[in-house]
Formats: sequence, structure tokens, C-alpha cells
Amino acid sequence: MRHVDFSPLYRSTVGFDRLFTMLDSLGQPDNGQASYPPYNIERTGEDSYRITMAVAGFAEDEIAIEAHRNVLSIKGERNSESTGEGSEILYRGIASRAFERRFQLADHVDVVGAKLKNGLLHIDLKRTIPEELKPRKIAISTASDKAAKQIETTAH
Repeated sequence: MRHVDFSPLYRSTVGFDRLFTMLDSLGQPDNGQASYPPYNIERTGEDSYRITMAVAGFAEDEIAIEAHRNVLSIKGERNSESTGEGSEILYRGIASRAFERRFQLADHVDVVGAKLKNGLLHIDLKRTIPEELKPRKIAISTASDKAAKQIETTAH
């Protein structure tokens, strides 16, 4: 994929740095990490989501989850695995490599919790829109003739 230079746009825009960084990162390969570990993203409610990631063989203390600004990072690093005395692994089909997966989160999306169960890491997310950003309903009042204020009158 061709690299697009957004630097001319930086001079004429204010506050769009994050957008250009996201667009720029779309074209960069993920160094072979695009498919490991596999994950699902699902909507569990109107404002709630869940990321489910297959992390078979990883313990809770080997996985680190960090939310910073609008980026959710999940890192996994296995401790050295020792085989039994006198045994050797002939075929390794269960991946044990370290991984790091990043997710871009929308504004006002927060991590509610995470749990590891049966080799699946479930991360629950919730969108909480502040009150000042929620739409408000404005009541329309009708002015009756009696309640209308009189500004000018003729006294003669």
C-alpha cells in the first residue's frame, strides 16, 4: 500500500492530529501479528461492548491490560515453560509467543472490567456520554395574548 503524506494538512487544521495518525497507521503492517491472538468484538447492549480474545495457555499474571486515552492495549508474555525431566516437545501447536494487541476506542468508551475464563479473555466496555453532551429536549411555550408584555401604548 502506498504511504500518504498528511504533513501539508497539519498546517491548515487544528485538533485533527489523532485522525491523521490513525489514517497513517492503517497502511502499516502489524509485523505478522494481525491474526494472533484471534479475537471477537461484540455489542452486548445499546452502549456496551465486549472484546473476547483467545489466550489459551496464558495465566492472569501473564496478561497486562492498559487503557490510556483512546487506546486499549493488551499484552501477553508467558513465563519460561519447562518440560518435565527427560521429555522434549516434538510438535508445538499451542502458541506460546508474546503478543501485543491495540484497539482504538471511541470517545467516552471506558473499560468496565476483564475476566479470564476457559482460555478466553473477556474485556467489557461501556460508552458513557457526559450529561452536557447528551441531546436535550427544549420545551416550546406558547405566548397568550394576556400574558404578552405591552411595550408601547397610545395614551390619547
